[in-house]
Amino acid sequence: MTTYIFKRLLLFIPTLLGVTIVTFFLMKAVPGDPAAGMVGERAPKEVVEKIKRDLDEDRPVIVQYVGYMGLILKGELGRSYYTDRAIAEDILEKLPNTFKLALAATLFATVLGIILGVVSAVFRDSFLGKGAALLSLWGISLPVFWVGLILMLVFALILHWLPPSGMGGGALIYLVLPASTLGIHSAAYISRITRSSMLEVLSKPYIETARAKGLNEFRVVMKHALRNALIPIVTLIGIDFGSYLNGSVLTETIFGWDGMGRYALDGIMKRDYPVIMGTVLVGAVVFVAINLLVDLSYSYLDPRIRTENKA
Repeated sequence: MTTYIFKRLLLFIPTLLGVTIVTFFLMKAVPGDPAAGMVGERAPKEVVEKIKRDLDEDRPVIVQYVGYMGLILKGELGRSYYTDRAIAEDILEKLPNTFKLALAATLFATVLGIILGVVSAVFRDSFLGKGAALLSLWGISLPVFWVGLILMLVFALILHWLPPSGMGGGALIYLVLPASTLGIHSAAYISRITRSSMLEVLSKPYIETARAKGLNEFRVVMKHALRNALIPIVTLIGIDFGSYLNGSVLTETIFGWDGMGRYALDGIMKRDYPVIMGTVLVGAVVFVAINLLVDLSYSYLDPRIRTENKA
């Protein structure tokens, strides 16, 4: 297991290097000038040139990239063109907010998705099972921004049960609407994967053996079937959680959530290259870490994988 972790960590370096190369040079290839955008199109040419020198935008692209990599090796991510704040400080300030939202949405999606998936698989020929499958299909079809606006309209503006937007100083009640908006879409996918995985496992001979031993149906489904069906489910949950940690732009914008999504969107709109590079790089680190944790969880869910790793 230690060797496996070490090999995966070695892949971490070329992955991040590739991310920085692709992101950096793609941004430089996009038409437009961030210096001109800061002062306006009618600004004198000498003013624009001075800002370019201050931002090191007048140097060759290769030289700029080498300088940026030098910052990363020092543990820095540069400074924002507009606020002159350190990107690392901004990310450390906004990442906890995104983590709270991502964790709440993932828990909501996991619980709801697994329940719907198990019900639709176990009672697949009944009205209950078909209803659960239909709900998951609806969840996949509905756009995230539409779900968010409808939830805000119903529960905040009509019923007045929940606050419509903002963070409320960290109060949990402010998490309900944005987390539900994110979680509904993911829950639908988790439900579909759970259903298909459960149907496959329920047809295995060892399930019939467990029933023949006299175990009650709940124990057969939850202990023997669900656990062996969890690997594709855990994979999907890990991917969703990683994407949430990178920032959910639409949800954070709709509900006024000060997280990574809004921060990245603001950087894109202003062509703030250091902000974009910093958020993309942190996102890559998050995805690599989440994928490693998901892979390690496989050995605990399936003893056969644990045996292969030891071998």
